[in-house]
Amino acid sequence: MLVRLCKIAVLAAIALWIALVAFGNLSDYGSNWPFVQHVLAMDTIFPSAHIGYRAIHSPLLQHAAYALIIAVETLAAVLCWLGTWRLWRARRCTAAAFQRAKRVAVLGLTAGVLLWLGGFVAIGGEWFGMWMSSQWNGIASAFRFAIVLLAMLLWLGQRDDELEG
Repeated sequence: MLVRLCKIAVLAAIALWIALVAFGNLSDYGSNWPFVQHVLAMDTIFPSAHIGYRAIHSPLLQHAAYALIIAVETLAAVLCWLGTWRLWRARRCTAAAFQRAKRVAVLGLTAGVLLWLGGFVAIGGEWFGMWMSSQWNGIASAFRFAIVLLAMLLWLGQRDDELEG
């Protein structure tokens, strides 16, 4: 039972973390807006780079990309919270029922990994050359997010024993 409770508690902490990220972007849209704008505009990459043709200068498309980021953050948070609730409800159930209760949490954690690893590291970092920017490089933070989520996915995915007694 202790391991189940620990998994639930850590998942709840992750759900809170992602929810605060989404809430921050919704309630203070302007704080991270310059980051998205500069990464997509590619205006701080190396001047000699030959990938500038990939830049997105349209404010409409930049806002759409930011809205998509916030939507995925929100989705990941909601799914992690729902997964936490389902795990809490199944905490005293059989190992098979507890395993089934993990599905929504897995979806939420996966949405987060896809956002921060796929969206920020792969697309932002490689396609838009974010790694070249000394001011607008979010790869380290995105990588940290992805690693935490992947670690939780691995731990959550491990089968749990039947409860004793």
